[in-house]
Amino acid sequence: MSTIEIKDNNGIRWLTLNRPDQMNALTVESLVELGGAFDAISTDDNVRCLVISGNSRAFCSGADVEEWARAEASGTLETYGWTEAAHLTMTKLASVPKPVVAMINGAAVGAGLDLALCCDFRYASDKAKFKAGYTSMAYSPDAGSSWHLPRIIGLEQSKIFLFYDEVWSAKKALEVGMVTGLFEANDLKSKVEELANNLSAGPTFAYGKIKALLDSGTKNNFLTQLQQEKEAGLLCGRTEDGKEAIKASIEKRKPKFVGR
Repeated sequence: MSTIEIKDNNGIRWLTLNRPDQMNALTVESLVELGGAFDAISTDDNVRCLVISGNSRAFCSGADVEEWARAEASGTLETYGWTEAAHLTMTKLASVPKPVVAMINGAAVGAGLDLALCCDFRYASDKAKFKAGYTSMAYSPDAGSSWHLPRIIGLEQSKIFLFYDEVWSAKKALEVGMVTGLFEANDLKSKVEELANNLSAGPTFAYGKIKALLDSGTKNNFLTQLQQEKEAGLLCGRTEDGKEAIKASIEKRKPKFVGR
């Protein structure tokens, strides 16, 4: 049985983690399946926006502790491959050259939160909960939160969240900037769909270049970044959407982008 559900609508790919009885916990198998899905999204021109959510009451509870316990019991904890699979999958998600939205319908814990942090935007239900989950297990972050959290919520708030390992409400997560926006549970799907429709109607190639530039901007000096902006701009200008934007501007109308 597939560990994810995939539906397409109006250029949006809806990917739902589908292990509700395990609160959508991530096994090696499910991570590999997710990685394959992210590869497919990256190369499918028909997909112009990705929305990730969880089936039932949780977004994702992180690593599957039952699989973890079996590996510990068999002496294979350090070699059974979860960390390697998680790192590859998170890297693929962070590299998707299209807008990616996490629709956080419930609890986001550990690597489940890391999955959301790899997305461009995080919209949460007002009933969602957030927990690092690492120090309670005498463990440290292992799927990207030590990189994402300081950049998203700052160093001190990251230490508070990780060290004390307390459950944060959706309201608290919004206050510190961990989530982009907050909606009532009954409105979450419709509100996110509205936002995703807006993104899927946009200049998809340009979005991808913006994501790449924002990533490289943390590593480059100013002159190098300006050169990369120039190169990206030249490529954007050669797209169908680039030509349409100029034509629409001359004709004083809203452009109709096709994502190419």
